[in-house]
Amino acid sequence: MPLIMLGAPLGNPGDASARLREALETADVIAAEDTRRLARLAADLGISITAKTVSYFEGNEERRTPDLVEALQRGETVAVITDGGMPSVSDPGFRLVRAALAAGIALTSVPGPSAVTTALALSGLPCDRFCFEGFPPRRPGERRAYFDDLADEPRTLVFFEAPHRIAGTLADLAAAFGPDRPAALARELTKTHEEVRRAPLGELVASVGADPPRGEITLVVGGAVGVGAVVVAAAADLAAAVAALEATGTTRKAAILAVAKAHGLPKRQVYAAVVATR
Repeated sequence: MPLIMLGAPLGNPGDASARLREALETADVIAAEDTRRLARLAADLGISITAKTVSYFEGNEERRTPDLVEALQRGETVAVITDGGMPSVSDPGFRLVRAALAAGIALTSVPGPSAVTTALALSGLPCDRFCFEGFPPRRPGERRAYFDDLADEPRTLVFFEAPHRIAGTLADLAAAFGPDRPAALARELTKTHEEVRRAPLGELVASVGADPPRGEITLVVGGAVGVGAVVVAAAADLAAAVAALEATGTTRKAAILAVAKAHGLPKRQVYAAVVATR
């Protein structure tokens, strides 16, 4: 029998599909990130779960995976469900998927709501090309280096973040991408207190300082180039800005980086402007 990845509602049980209900009612084993939340979801949906239910979260994922593979090899149907969204997307599930595939076990999914695409659709930022980065590093130094590496990314970026880290994350993003980079902070998606704050990164930094957000947070940030990005300056103006910084003793590399951040542009574009105006 197959391993089934279940896409769970983000917060509103009304988003549950008929297939999700059926899978929960007929599975032999359900591996749930939080068994209490699963019980609440079943009550909200008015269904009875007869499957063996086991907890399956980050802390026990490695230890519990072999048992679930054994159940699958016995011919049992195993369903995996997280607190919201699709398993394995910044949630438990990926390790079991790899183990099941290695064992030759069939794999399928019951698609459902996604915080990534929901926040992206509500952000007002370009959706034609985007990349999902999950949770940024927790340590400030690693996080700043991580964002510096992403500063030139032209696609819209989507992150997850915890409420107690969002202020530091936004500050580091503003420093790496520039305070004028457009962004949207979405919290409690599909729930009663759903909120989307759309503003440049610098304004979002001030916003969370005055009114810290609570609940599940998905952060969408505009790419370095594209609709909604800062208006691109003329090549001559970029080159002149670099030259002015160099005149103060700044190295060309540092000057290019500073001008790129100030204009929300990729470093390569500022470098090209400098070369073109020589």
